[in-house]
Amino acid sequence: MLSKEEALKKAQADELDLVEIAPEAKPPVAKIIDYKKFQYLEERKLKEARKNTRETELKEVRFTPFIGEHDLEVGLKKVRKFLGQGDLVKVSIIFRGRQMIHTEFGPKLLDRIKVLLEGEAEQERASRFEGKRYVSILKPTKTIIQKALQEKAKSKAEAEKQDKEKEPEIQNETEN
Repeated sequence: MLSKEEALKKAQADELDLVEIAPEAKPPVAKIIDYKKFQYLEERKLKEARKNTRETELKEVRFTPFIGEHDLEVGLKKVRKFLGQGDLVKVSIIFRGRQMIHTEFGPKLLDRIKVLLEGEAEQERASRFEGKRYVSILKPTKTIIQKALQEKAKSKAEAEKQDKEKEPEIQNETEN
């Protein structure tokens, strides 16, 4: 452990900079490095972190209160797909014309959808009427998100493996 003055002298002798890495630590941590290189590496870390993050989008799937069984299954398949991608899903039950007389079917259908998606989705915001729509927002459960991340990691590993297998072929062609 060097004193501040000794560290500065050593840094100047090596034509490098004394950079404080962790000022909150007791005692503060500093390194003798090239400051521009340090900045460059920090920017790369930030870019890499931003590249790996994904913003969740709000996707909407619409239903009508008197929907057929098959149509409901098709809509639920879309909801599951969006949830598997880690997106929020806005489930809208749209009332048209005379259907507005029977708005009690909206909450019933939404409860049925929630039961069918149990374990895959949880409600983020309470259900409510918005004009001629009965709306609820669903978010994926943590287990669904973890499965999606594992599948993404597997596919990425497989792609890298395939790339590595292709590289020797290219090298052999250039040798000939």
